[in-house]
Amino acid sequence: MHDLLGGGHDGHDHVEEAAPIAATGGHQCACGGHDEVGLPELDARTIPHAIRHATIFGALEGLRLGSGLLLVADHNPLPLLAQLEQRAPGAFAVDYRESGPELWRLELARKA
Repeated sequence: MHDLLGGGHDGHDHVEEAAPIAATGGHQCACGGHDEVGLPELDARTIPHAIRHATIFGALEGLRLGSGLLLVADHNPLPLLAQLEQRAPGAFAVDYRESGPELWRLELARKA
């Protein structure tokens, strides 16, 4: 790993420039997430209840137009979906992939 503002091998400080964002909305961090195939999965069961909805809303706000995520829950997240619709009317498409009784999987996609 290297520092963005670290000393170079020649003893001089160097500033690396960030790669330009692609016209389709590039991913700029070094997490490797842009190499993943399919939808990222967010398992709400592992998020503490006190911050669960805020965490999910944060993840959804980070989605580019036309992208989505797979939300996993141990109940039908109707209250969350109602809050999402209040916060961003019509902005997300919801597709139930699995509907209980023990596990729910929903595809949430930001509409293009």
